[in-house]
Amino acid sequence: MPSFIRRALGVAIVAAAAGAVPLAAQAPTPPQVTVGGLVYTQYVYQLKDSVNHTNNFDITRAYLNVLGRFAGGVTTRVTVDVQRFGGIPGTTPPATDNSLRLRLKYAFATYTPQGSPLTFKGGLIHTPWLDWEEALWDYRMQGQMAIERGGYMSAADYGVGVDGKWMADKVNFQFVVVNGTFYSNTSTVQGKDAQARVSVRLLDSNDSSRVGGLRITGYAGYGRAPTGARNRFMGMISYRSKQISLAGEAAATQDGQLGATNGHVYSAFGVYKFPQAKAAIIARVDVTHAQAGAVDKRTRYIAGVSYQLTPNWRLLADWDYSNFQTDALNATNFATRSQALFQTQFTF
Repeated sequence: MPSFIRRALGVAIVAAAAGAVPLAAQAPTPPQVTVGGLVYTQYVYQLKDSVNHTNNFDITRAYLNVLGRFAGGVTTRVTVDVQRFGGIPGTTPPATDNSLRLRLKYAFATYTPQGSPLTFKGGLIHTPWLDWEEALWDYRMQGQMAIERGGYMSAADYGVGVDGKWMADKVNFQFVVVNGTFYSNTSTVQGKDAQARVSVRLLDSNDSSRVGGLRITGYAGYGRAPTGARNRFMGMISYRSKQISLAGEAAATQDGQLGATNGHVYSAFGVYKFPQAKAAIIARVDVTHAQAGAVDKRTRYIAGVSYQLTPNWRLLADWDYSNFQTDALNATNFATRSQALFQTQFTF
């Protein structure tokens, strides 16, 4: 073979090999998909039900999470949880079927531009307040937060939103536009809800999480339901370290034509983790007043002791007691006012 042909072939081979390196570097990163779960179990005994001695074992929540992470700052999440069929007329299976079924809790994609403090999301997404508050309280296994128990708010809804964080979560922000009908329903009307939360850390602690330190947090939600207004305004001051969590909040609610129904919700809670131990004590007080000027106030007291049996399994023994503003309401709810509970949370 003539020498100039050999030299030409050699140059071509070297060029092809050099070009292959950038092509290999540009190959898309394979997606990372993880699957996990979270389950809450419960045993409850109705302390005041001296006639029936009502008690039962139950699964109060079971979540299955599928998380995806893709190249270009894209992530996805799909979460399903359990729901009882309950006594819904005309349902199939019949209303007498009280078995558990799966339903969709979250299903969304997020996009974070490179180097940006903002994350954009769309689908069945987190609403701004409850996911934040539950992370601070850290005992969702006990039951819903006060504002959700009152029926004023849900943890998820259909819509779009943006999350932001600056200076290592010193400022944490979330804004969404959603249907306003919660993840258990869809909207058939033109109105939508705009909801926003901002939290500012005033003082650091040894808890570097997004809810750590001394913080002030505010929330505003403005929406239109078929029956009129659907507005929520909340404020909270909180402190969290690795050993102590403390928080106090107040909420004002407006519903109906011209906000005719004005409610108030107050909640305060604390958690103390014993040093060098796996045990902790919790306490919480919730006050729900559905209509200003009405005699309908309900005060709920929660107290308990938890133990972290393993990193994946937490135990909680607690007492949940409700006191109503009138004797008539106390009598109506007498059998379920005082509950002794043993609850567990395990992750996998």
